[in-house]
Amino acid sequence: MNARIASVGAHVPARRMHNNELAQIVDTSDEWIYSHTGIHYRHLAAEDEAASDLAVPAARQAMERAGVGPEEIDLVLVATSTPDYVGLPSTACVVQDKLGIPAAGAMDVMAACTGFIYGLETARTYVTAGAARNVLLVGTEVYSKIVNWEDRRTCVLFGDGAGAVVVQPAADDAPSRILPALLGSRGSGADSLYRSHGGTRNQYVPGQTPEADLKLKMDGRRVYNFAVSTVVETIRRLLERNDLEFDAVDWVVPHQANERIIAAAAKRAGWDRERFYVNIAEYANTSAASIPIALNEMFEGGHLSPGRLLVTVGFGSGLTYGGNLLYW
Repeated sequence: MNARIASVGAHVPARRMHNNELAQIVDTSDEWIYSHTGIHYRHLAAEDEAASDLAVPAARQAMERAGVGPEEIDLVLVATSTPDYVGLPSTACVVQDKLGIPAAGAMDVMAACTGFIYGLETARTYVTAGAARNVLLVGTEVYSKIVNWEDRRTCVLFGDGAGAVVVQPAADDAPSRILPALLGSRGSGADSLYRSHGGTRNQYVPGQTPEADLKLKMDGRRVYNFAVSTVVETIRRLLERNDLEFDAVDWVVPHQANERIIAAAAKRAGWDRERFYVNIAEYANTSAASIPIALNEMFEGGHLSPGRLLVTVGFGSGLTYGGNLLYW
């Protein structure tokens, strides 16, 4: 038995911030941000919106397109590094309840910006093993809640949003199927992208812990170098494992972190940059939501049709990396 992506959906908040507005908060400009990242806009959640609030409409759209009701969902997976609650309960349980899904398994996937890739492989494994028929996978993030809006090195990079897919069984001879993923990690780089305080390692102490220590911190140069090399390595290994050449790939759907990373990886490997789908200008870096948001945009734009070969590739805090190879 194979597994396939049966449908896709997405949701972003109504609040849309242009770089010019950011320039009123920190010392930056639209020209600088766009030239260094490829970003013009980002969407920001309202004060009372959490990760689950963005996940639910994206999930509903994916379920409706798949023709699947709440009672047919066997497993809910939520990829997020900005959960509704710290540690427990899982955001997946909150989403399961809001969608009226009865008694399905529910768990969060914590792999930061690689979360959707890890989640898709988890969904594929459950379906191909016969342990689930309909898996709802949602990538949802509200990075506006955890970035330091006084740090121009990081606050310009991120946005909020959610994307979802329904994964179902596929016949062995079906054109649509998900192949086994390539997943990896490099924990030695954990301190290059993290929140240093607020967990059990460095607990928050009222009156003592600086607020900045609760926010996202990033060593941009280390992350950039890691990202470019792992994008190339991951795609190459996926293709080699399946005896494929890059020319067979219709689309690469990369994690939308920085357009410079995507361009540098394509140039280093000698691959056609036009085959890399990029929408970072509108959404910025939405972490685990970036790939499913891009897939939804591609679907609605008519870029996807049955049998098209896609590679998804991502990298993120952990450090984690990975890629999926799939026929749409």
